Amino acid sequence: MEISFLLGTLAFVLIGICYASFAEWSLHRFVMHKPVPFFQYPYKAHHCVHHRLFKADHSYHLEGRNDIAYLIPMAWWNGPALIIIASSPWLLASLLTGYWPMYIGATLAIGLYYATYEYLHWCMHLPKERRVEKAGIFYRLNGHHLLHHRYMHRNFNVVLPLADLILGTLMVRSKVKFAQATGPQVPDVQPMGKEMALGAS
Repeated sequence: MEISFLLGTLAFVLIGICYASFAEWSLHRFVMHKPVPFFQYPYKAHHCVHHRLFKADHSYHLEGRNDIAYLIPMAWWNGPALIIIASSPWLLASLLTGYWPMYIGATLAIGLYYATYEYLHWCMHLPKERRVEKAGIFYRLNGHHLLHHRYMHRNFNVVLPLADLILGTLMVRSKVKFAQATGPQVPDVQPMGKEMALGAS
């Protein structure tokens, strides 16, 4: 295999990770939090069920409710379906240009991104002091996601909040004080003062 092919694939893995942040944001905002005509499963499973059971308070963590652990991840078929759908533009571009590192790299990135999403999301709602939970980046992402459970119109990203940052939905602290979830891997997301609280609106 040529070096140029490998470098091209690696480049599109990096581009694909950024792309996946926007794909995650779009899916989360427009499909999982809004009913889509003739396909309301994602909305019902996520907005109506997941967010009803897992709020930003003590119920953010599963503790003592193992019977509903199956409601944390998406259904088994979501992964393959989402990877196929999200990688289709890259397949079309590769078919048109004949440049296959684009499709291979982007699809690898999308698959990795989805697997990371499911694992981090599982760890956030079902903490077990895993090694990943001790990482500083997990701590920050956990606070980011906790705020989404308080403000469902903010912080749509779970893995890489690039789209939240660029599209104006990023929130780093709550607008008002609330009884938030606590734990060693959960940051304090309460307002720091009047200025910070106003800036989060």
